[in-house]
Amino acid sequence: MLDSIKIKLQYLLPKQGLTRLAGWGAEKRAATLTHWVIKAFARFYSVDMKEAQNPDIKSYATFNEFFVRPLRDGARPVVSGLDMLCLSADGAVSQLGAITDGKLFQAKGHFYSLEALLAGNYQLAEKFQGGQFATIYLAPRDYHRVHMPCNGVLREMIYVPGDLFSVNPLTAANVPNLFARNERVISVFDTEFGPMVQILVGATIVGSIETVWAGCVTPPREGIIKRWTYPAAGEEGAIALEKGQEMGRFKLGSTVINLFTASQIRFMPNLSNGTVTRMGEPFAEALRASAVAPEAPEATEIPEVTEVTEVPEVPAGVATAEPQVPKDF
Repeated sequence: MLDSIKIKLQYLLPKQGLTRLAGWGAEKRAATLTHWVIKAFARFYSVDMKEAQNPDIKSYATFNEFFVRPLRDGARPVVSGLDMLCLSADGAVSQLGAITDGKLFQAKGHFYSLEALLAGNYQLAEKFQGGQFATIYLAPRDYHRVHMPCNGVLREMIYVPGDLFSVNPLTAANVPNLFARNERVISVFDTEFGPMVQILVGATIVGSIETVWAGCVTPPREGIIKRWTYPAAGEEGAIALEKGQEMGRFKLGSTVINLFTASQIRFMPNLSNGTVTRMGEPFAEALRASAVAPEAPEATEIPEVTEVTEVPEVPAGVATAEPQVPKDF
């Protein structure tokens, strides 16, 4: 009965308004009150501050500073080996497995469309037909920076507006098409074993989704799909990220989804529904005869402006417009 009430509230509550309020509060500098809230949060969710680069709660001026706190050096060693992919985030495996008939398994008999997840981009979806996916849920206590599972060169970023349902296990088991209806930021990378997608999914009270190359992508929440394209490896301005390098962050927790093309990776056998994950630990093995890492450009500044191209066809009812490049950090 209680679970049913919680799910009904997900539909009835003003999620957008609650999220804006939470984002506003998380950025407030309220001195003693801020420190009290952080301390209460850390105690309630059993946050291990010993892992933080700065374990002193009083050193954080806002709740968001605390929430996206970096970890101390060595807290998350990254698995070595060109053929080994590392986990992108702390959290727990929600689901992982094959993309079958263009659908991904959500939970408890719920499936959702790959094409819908990718905002109707059928050309991109076609590349991942028959491939593999993994969904990792980040609980409030977890480290909330998201890292690269492998070396990659960014080719495209798509912001997709949507609902802001909670993404906890209860909601995933009861709200159909959850990840294809929630707000999300889709990042497409070229890797040494083919295209790879990493999706940061928004949720209730997730005040912001950011990437290291574009800064804050959301908010604002304008209700339109936005798309940015980026140079290929070796071209001027290419954005190359290494395995284990930070690529984005959530200001309040959510979910990360990875997509891999067919016959390119094999997930580690110890990973299954509910497995606790730690960024940097073994995630998957590349299925190829030899490993040749893509040649990354020498440390170049991330370009302030990228080429913007036409938004692909999207599902009916979703408005689109020419994107505006998010502000840098």
